[in-house]
Amino acid sequence: MSTTFFGEMLQSIAERGRALIDRTHRRGAGEQHSANLIQLCEDLLSRRGEASGVALAREILLRYGELKPGSRIAFFEELASRFGPDPVRLRAAASAWLSVPSETAAANLHRASEPRRLELIRRLNLAPNGTRALVRMREQLMDAMDHRSDLETIDEDFLHLFSSWFNRGFLVLRRIDWSTPARILEKIIRYEAVHEIRDWNDLRARIDSPDRRCYAFFHPALIDEPLIFVEVALTRGIAGAIEPILSGNGEPVDPDRANTAVFYSISNCQRGLAGVSFGHFLIKQVVEEVQRDMPRLSTFVTLSPAPGFAQWLKAERTAKTSSALGEEDRAALAALDNPDWWRNEETAEAVHEPLIRAAAWYFLRARSSRGLPRDPVARFHLGNGARLERLNFLADCSPRALSQSHGLMVNYLYDLDHIEKNHEDYAQHQTVIAAGAINRLVRAPAREAVPAGD
Repeated sequence: MSTTFFGEMLQSIAERGRALIDRTHRRGAGEQHSANLIQLCEDLLSRRGEASGVALAREILLRYGELKPGSRIAFFEELASRFGPDPVRLRAAASAWLSVPSETAAANLHRASEPRRLELIRRLNLAPNGTRALVRMREQLMDAMDHRSDLETIDEDFLHLFSSWFNRGFLVLRRIDWSTPARILEKIIRYEAVHEIRDWNDLRARIDSPDRRCYAFFHPALIDEPLIFVEVALTRGIAGAIEPILSGNGEPVDPDRANTAVFYSISNCQRGLAGVSFGHFLIKQVVEEVQRDMPRLSTFVTLSPAPGFAQWLKAERTAKTSSALGEEDRAALAALDNPDWWRNEETAEAVHEPLIRAAAWYFLRARSSRGLPRDPVARFHLGNGARLERLNFLADCSPRALSQSHGLMVNYLYDLDHIEKNHEDYAQHQTVIAAGAINRLVRAPAREAVPAGD
C-alpha cells in the first residue's frame, strides 16, 4: 500500500472525527492563541477515541500554524512547564520500586518518568501530514532556542522521538534523474547546501549527464520530501578540485571508462531533523547502489569541504603557543591575512606545504570538548566508515570555501572491505583512520590537544 493511501485514510478519519469534537473547540476569532492550544493539548492527552483524537490533533496543528513568533514561544514555554512527568505518579512509582525493586516496578517507574510531551507529540503525529508539521515545529523551536536555552528540554523530546521515527530502516534510496517529478527536482535545487545549483540547466547537467548520478533518501511519512541527497561524478582517477566537476566545460567521461565515483555534494535537506542520526553506513548504501549499476567502478571517494579549518587555523596562528604550528610555518601562513594570497603564484607556493601540514594536524589531532574530531564533515564520514585519504590544496576557490577552509578540500575513501572496521574503530575509540601520507605529515609526537568548542 502506498503512503498516499494511508494519508488519505487519516484525512478521512480526521474529517469524521471532527464532528465528535466539542463545539467549544471550534476555531473562532481570537481563539488561536497559545493558551487555547494548551487546553486542546490537555484534551488530546485525555481522549481515548482514535477518530476524535486524530481530528483534535489536526485542529491543534492547524492552530499552531497560525501562531505568531511570540505566541509560539509562549506555547513552547507551556510545553516545558506543564507537560513534564506527572509528579504524583512519578513519586508513587519511585516509592514502589524502592520498596520492591522488581522488573514490573522498574517498568512502571520508567513509564512514570516519561514527560507527557512525548505522548502529546506521538498523538499529534497521527494527524494528516503530522510528521511534516512536527518537523517544521522543531525548526521553529530551534529558532526560539537561539535565545531561550530553557526550551532545550522540549528539543530533547523531539530528538528522542525523531531518532526512532527516522532510523535508517525506514529510509528509502531512490535515484534522481530528469524523469523525477518536478516538485522533487525543485527541492533538490533549493536544498543543495554545498555547491549552489544555479538554474534548471545546471541541475540537468548534474543529474542527466552520462557521467553524473544523484541519489536521495526518502521517508514514507514525508512524501516527496528528500531527507539527504548525494551528487556523484564518474571520473578516471580521484578528483582533487571541484571546478572541473561543476563547470561542465570538458567532455563527459564515458561511464564504461570511468573507474572512480566521486561523491562531491551531500546535502541534509530538513533543518528540523538536525542532530538526528539516520544511522551509519548511509554512504555505503549509495556506494553499493552505484556499484550494482556500474560494476567496473573500483574506487569510491568524496570531494568534501572543510568548513571549520580556517577558524581553527586562525586560532592556532594567534595563540601564544601552538602544538600544531612551528614558528616557520606561522611566518609562512601570515600570508593568509591577505585575502588575495591565492592569486599570487609565489605566495601560494610558499603557503602550500605549511597549510597542508596544518590541515593534517587539524584532522588527526584537533578535538572538540567531547573528544571528537573538530571538523563536522570529518565526523560524518569517519562515522560512516571512510578513511581520510587526501588533502587537496586550493581545490575550491569560491569565496565561501576560501573563507571557511582557505580553499582546502578533502577526499574520504570508502573501501567496502574496510568500512565496518573503520566505523568500529571510530565509534569505539574515536580513531581517525587516515592514509599513511597524511599520518606522516604530523611528525611530532601526539600531545594532548586543548579541547575547543564544536
